[in-house]
Amino acid sequence: MFDFDSLREILSTISKNKLRTFLTGLAVAWGIFMLIILVGAGNGLRNGVTSNFSQRAKNSVTLWPGWTSMPYNGLPSNRNIKFDTKDYDLIRNKIPEVEYVSVRVSQNATVSYEKEYGSWSLIGVTDEAAYINNIEIKNGEGRFLNKIDLADRRKVIVLSTDMKNVLFKDQDPIGKYVVANNTTAYQVIGVYDDSNSFGNSPPAYIPFTTAQMLYNQGWGFQRIDFTVLGLDSKEKNEKFIERLRTQMSKIHNFDPSDRSAMYIRNTAEDMLEAENIFSIITLFVIVIGVSSLLAGIVGVGNIMLITVKERTREIGIRKAIGATPFSILKLIILESILITSVAGYFGMVFGIAITEGVSTMIANSPSDGPSVFKDPTVDLSTVVVATIALVIAGTVAGLIPAMKATKVSPIEAMRAE
Repeated sequence: MFDFDSLREILSTISKNKLRTFLTGLAVAWGIFMLIILVGAGNGLRNGVTSNFSQRAKNSVTLWPGWTSMPYNGLPSNRNIKFDTKDYDLIRNKIPEVEYVSVRVSQNATVSYEKEYGSWSLIGVTDEAAYINNIEIKNGEGRFLNKIDLADRRKVIVLSTDMKNVLFKDQDPIGKYVVANNTTAYQVIGVYDDSNSFGNSPPAYIPFTTAQMLYNQGWGFQRIDFTVLGLDSKEKNEKFIERLRTQMSKIHNFDPSDRSAMYIRNTAEDMLEAENIFSIITLFVIVIGVSSLLAGIVGVGNIMLITVKERTREIGIRKAIGATPFSILKLIILESILITSVAGYFGMVFGIAITEGVSTMIANSPSDGPSVFKDPTVDLSTVVVATIALVIAGTVAGLIPAMKATKVSPIEAMRAE
């Protein structure tokens, strides 16, 4: 059992070797400090890059029409491909992997409310764009577009937070009307959170059917966005994109190998590649961090071996007057655990303080675009596991010299210099 006499004896032993104990504890503290810093840095890199995908679903695909660069089936090159309802029908109804679909028409406009105005993009989309683009409207901020808005070609608009702040200041914009290009009035039905948007001017959203009628001559659209399911490997994504390109080439009569006829961005494939890279980085970071921690633990073991050797005569006297092997074993192991735990605690506190401080600085610093480093903190579970591993390792580090001490013969020990 642990008692205060044992603690006083351990502290007395430590006080006789202050420098050696300090350097040993420093090695342990530095090991867990570096483990937390490295894991936090890896998490920060992962969070930063992942947040750049937050404006879109992680399994999304975008198609843009282009210009053909080669003749095909008797048709000349340099033909402009244009999307229309046939393309939407193909994506929506004939490709089983597709989940949500939205087409898009964009228009730059000067939007005004009373005396306030600014220049933004108006994006015509369907109601499913909310899922594809991760558009979030908080409670009390209205709603996003719905199917009735699209069917009736309503002149309604969903503003960004930036537009609300410029046009309405502290007023509630819901239900009020803004005017685009001094010609078209839109009723505000919602305000979405633009905190994860790229650039300085997040767009406003209007019904696709309205945008098509007003800004695209009532026909076609400029791009298609959709999400896919089941594409959980690079090979599946590559086969899907090739099949999609072949199907689209049949509609528009272009060579499937003609990459300039249609441009495709596959976020799902990009995200898979990023996850693979981050898995390798995380493994590397953990290996380096654990190696630093183990170096400290080995230092504890070496110090305990030296301690046992220096106290050989004392151990012999203890055994000669009746001390049990367990009492000697307990004393040495408790000293090892104490050094390891206290040093590890300080290393952990400083590591968490650094990562939290950096995270707060990044969160409070102004940013005009996407960041590759965000929230470099460590999960509580990681800290708990590291603490438990540290105590166990400290126990094992002290166990070997402690076992050696219990086997010392009292007569031989008292002869030791």
